[in-house]
Order: sequence, then structure tokens, then C-alpha cells
Amino acid sequence: MPIFGHLDTLPICLWDESRQAINAYEMLNNGNWLVTYFMGAPDLWNTKPPLLIWLQALCMKFIGVNEIAVRLPSALAAFFTCTALLWLGERQLKNFWLGFITVLVLVTTNGYIHLHATRTGDYDALLTLFTTLSGLSFFVYTETKQHRYLYYFFGTITLGVLTKGIAGLLFLPAIILYAVYRGMLFSLLKDKHSYLGSAGFLLIVVGFYLPRETYSQGYLMAVYNNELGGRYLETLENHEDGFWYYYQLLLHKFYQYWFLWLPGGMAVGLASKDKSLHNLLVFSLMMTITFWLIISTAQTKLGWYMTPLYPYFAIIVAAFINYIFRMLMEVDYFQKNLSINVIPAVFLFLVFVKPYRTVIKNSYWPRHKANEMHQYSQGYYLKDALLGKHDVDGYRILYKGYYAHLLFYVYALKDQGIDIGMLNWKDIPPNSRVMVNQEAIKQYLHQHYHCTLLDETADVQRYRVLNRKES
Repeated sequence: MPIFGHLDTLPICLWDESRQAINAYEMLNNGNWLVTYFMGAPDLWNTKPPLLIWLQALCMKFIGVNEIAVRLPSALAAFFTCTALLWLGERQLKNFWLGFITVLVLVTTNGYIHLHATRTGDYDALLTLFTTLSGLSFFVYTETKQHRYLYYFFGTITLGVLTKGIAGLLFLPAIILYAVYRGMLFSLLKDKHSYLGSAGFLLIVVGFYLPRETYSQGYLMAVYNNELGGRYLETLENHEDGFWYYYQLLLHKFYQYWFLWLPGGMAVGLASKDKSLHNLLVFSLMMTITFWLIISTAQTKLGWYMTPLYPYFAIIVAAFINYIFRMLMEVDYFQKNLSINVIPAVFLFLVFVKPYRTVIKNSYWPRHKANEMHQYSQGYYLKDALLGKHDVDGYRILYKGYYAHLLFYVYALKDQGIDIGMLNWKDIPPNSRVMVNQEAIKQYLHQHYHCTLLDETADVQRYRVLNRKES
């Protein structure tokens, strides 16, 4: 339920999700699977590689143009991330309960089961899948020395780059640091499999970026300005905060329930006599600390940049919970006086009941913030229209500002044969039927046009605009 439940309750969200949704829709319709388009032109604002857009376009092809198609890749990415963590505990560490508890911690993490992560059609859940798979693949390689895991590492880090560009490489310094810690750096540098994996990575990544630049001149410069020097060295779109921004966000919002469990997990892992568990906790600490430092020193800061940290945090927290769980299983008093030792299960229930109730509430009854409801009122209205609840045939939408979240529904409704579109609210043809919810536009209508209110539903008004008033 936290991952898949009620994915289509909220309308398509402003900014990033709506941009990806439009990219996917236009890709599906224009057949260009290399260059992403926005409103008929190559998109140089959203410069991420198209792996997520490919998946969304395929979902639209098979299940229709709707919210589920946009968000299903993120939900599936979360599901497979959980599967990987469960596999790590069961198969690699021979500890089912550690893997199971890790999954429970992850799916009760507010910042993970959240908008712009697993609950919307954004890049971060898919990126987190591949950064988790690449990291765990490298860790398992250091434990087993089996070269297939080294190839899994290169393959999944390639997919991470194809998902969100340079963000797919932000754990690489931690990987190198852990290789040094394990005394394996020089052996990796001498291993032909390292070079074969690197060659495959470069071949695929360069094989995307260079043709993309060829088909859309200026793409590489846009990537640099948006993802590399621009985003790291400068503040983009006013997303500026201090070094401790992510710490405060974790402590007070996104990880507040589990934050205080982290020191216990660190202590248990570092003191563990189980060599594999000890190594895993050292690895997870290196991954989290290095990644944290990188994103904290960047000038542009956004809450969802932390999403790839949560699986590694979950491993650390789960180590502590699993330690207590196993201690309760081995208490002599419980074993002697209880026919079935249910105390460990009661402990898990008490630990997880509160965060699980919270995450179920947020996913079963998702809501926009109160101060955001007004800007989404037309989105809710059009979402209902797509389900046949409103007749919008022949209407034009008036909206001031960025309107990709509305344009998605315009495209979807047009696919159903409904005559609907966007209109410049300062140049309305006579006898038009229009939809509006912004006060500034309503005031402009009454000041400059003869118009009649046709109906009002929630926060959306529909007018017939007769003609412009004489000056």
C-alpha cells in the first residue's frame, strides 16, 4: 500500500512531474525516442537522459494517458529497491529478518514514500533503485570476488546515469573510498573486467549524449548549465540553503522517526563480530556520509536530492532493530515460560506501528498542502473530466503562469476526441467558453470583457465570454 496504493488520487503535479509527463506523451506521439520534446520543440530545460521518459511513454502506450502511467515507473522502482534489500539480507547475509526489517524501515520513511520520490513520476525513485543496485553490487563483489557483480555494478551505474545524468555518479567517491578501505583499489585497477565494464559504461553513455547533441544543438551546454557547474556551483531557481539544510530536513520532517535510531545502528554494525555485517555497515556509512557531503556543499539544494540515501539509512537503522529483535529471541526467561516466544514480534509491532500508520495515512489519503490546493483546483477538475465527470467539450483554459500540469490533461482529453485547449487570457475571441480559477484572471475578465458565469464547481468557474468591452 505505501508504494502502490492510490497513486492516481492526486492530479499531475506542477513543475517536474508535469514536465516529464509532457515529454513522455510527446515522445509516444512523435516517435522520437532520443530527443525529449516539450510543446513540439526539443526540451533544453529538462536535460536529463530519457530512461524514465521511455518507461512512462511505454506505460502510456499500454495502460493509457493517465496518472498511473506517469507514476508507475517510480512505484515499480521502489518495489524493486525493496526486493534488492530483502535479497541482500536473505541471500548474501543469510539473515532474512535483517532484510525484512530494512524494507520495513524504508517503506515507513516519510521522505521516501513522498511526492517527488516514490509517489510521483519524478526521477528520484528510479535513480535510487539504480544507485542502490550499483552500490550493493559493488559491496557483494568485494565480499565474493565474483566478477559478475562487478558487471552488475557497471550496468546499474550506467542505468543511473541514463536516469538522471551526473546524479547517477554521486556515490562513486564513496565506492572508491571503500575499495581503498578494503585494500582492493589496485587490484581493481589491474583487473581487465574493470576496464571492460568501464568501456561498456562509456560506450552507452557517450552513445546517448553525442547523438542527442547532434539532433539538438546546444544540448550539452544546457546539461552543463543545469546539472554540472550551474547546479553545483550556483543556486538555480532560488533553491538556496545552508550546509545543514539536509540535516534539519531529516531531523524535523523526512526522517524524524528513524533519525535517532541511526547511532545505535552505527554502533552495532561497527562492533559486530559478523564480518559481512560489519563490512556492510562500514560501506553504508561511507555511502551516506560521502553523498551527504556532496549534496550539502552544492549551492542548489532540494529535499528530494536525499532520496538515494534512504536505502542505506534503512540498512543502518535495521541493524540496530535486528540486534534487539535477536536478543529478545534468545532471552532464556521467554523461552522457558512462553510456549511460543512472541515478544520479538510484539517488539517489531510496537516499533513500526506508528510510522506505518503515518505512511499509510499519507499514501491512502494523499493531499496537497492547504496553501497548494487553489493552484491545483483546475487540475482536479480536469482529472475528473478525464473520467467523464465534467463536460469540457468546447472549453478553453485560462491560466497565468507555467501550466504543464494542465496541458497534460488537455492532451489526454483531446485523445478522447474532446475539443479543449489553452488560451491567452488577454486575447479571447468573441463567444468563447472558458475555464478559470485564478483571481487575477477573473478580475481581468470582468474589467475587459462582457462575460456570463455559466457554472461554478469547487474553485473553478466557467464563463461565456461575449466580446471585449470598448475602451
